[in-house]
Amino acid sequence: MRCLFLGDVMGRAGRAAVVAHVPRLREDWRLDFVVVNGENATSGAGLSAAHAKTLLEAGIDCLTLGDHAFDQRDMLQFIESEPRILRPLNFSKSAPGKGARLFDAAGGRKVLVAQALGQVFMKRPFDDPFSALQGTLATYPLGGQAQAVIVDIHAEATSEKMAVGHFCDGRASLVVGTHTHVPTGDAQILPGGTGYMTDAGMCGDYHSVIGMEKTEPLRRFITGMPKERFTPAAGEATLSGVYVETDDRTGRAGRIQPVRIGGRLQETVP
Repeated sequence: MRCLFLGDVMGRAGRAAVVAHVPRLREDWRLDFVVVNGENATSGAGLSAAHAKTLLEAGIDCLTLGDHAFDQRDMLQFIESEPRILRPLNFSKSAPGKGARLFDAAGGRKVLVAQALGQVFMKRPFDDPFSALQGTLATYPLGGQAQAVIVDIHAEATSEKMAVGHFCDGRASLVVGTHTHVPTGDAQILPGGTGYMTDAGMCGDYHSVIGMEKTEPLRRFITGMPKERFTPAAGEATLSGVYVETDDRTGRAGRIQPVRIGGRLQETVP
């Protein structure tokens, strides 16, 4: 199975890049399944129902969220009616929506997508991501009911993301980090057959401070004093993520490749 995972969509520039590129990539790369983290797609803070619809119409099979899952209030209701959107497994127990779901893919195949939030350096004390993932991975063993399993670990610390990768090794086709908006250079296949990359990066304008127009972040770093709200940078976005090919019989990854298209970063494609 050919799967594409794209990192955090950042504001209008990120949405435009996804809408422009994903339909073509689905055809050119013969993609079977596309997952996109959309938690910063609306003004850099959360995902609105309208923007979710726009992204899904571009050919996305699943949208994951993150710690800003419900910054846009209409997502509280919309996520209940749109099964293609997932919030983290270890979010508040009273949160609407689901943190994992089995999706249909081409040829009658099934793909499990799950998301968990990290705990280290995060502003809120979310529940343990390892325990949250354990039950889901046990319910859908790799190569069984699910031909592929994709885990989005939305976390700040690279060490915690790596630990989740090893925890899931042999039980997931792909474990990929999101949240920090900077693509890492460690795409690899772990010993148990799990594709892994610490952070997919963002779909946003890299002439910025992690996707935000740089003036206000610079002011705050230099003076320690805020003056204005952060606003997403509006230049041409780079589409950032990771491509993985999996074996339908075992669910294991056979190939993994970082993806960077457009914008300021050097292009990398399968």
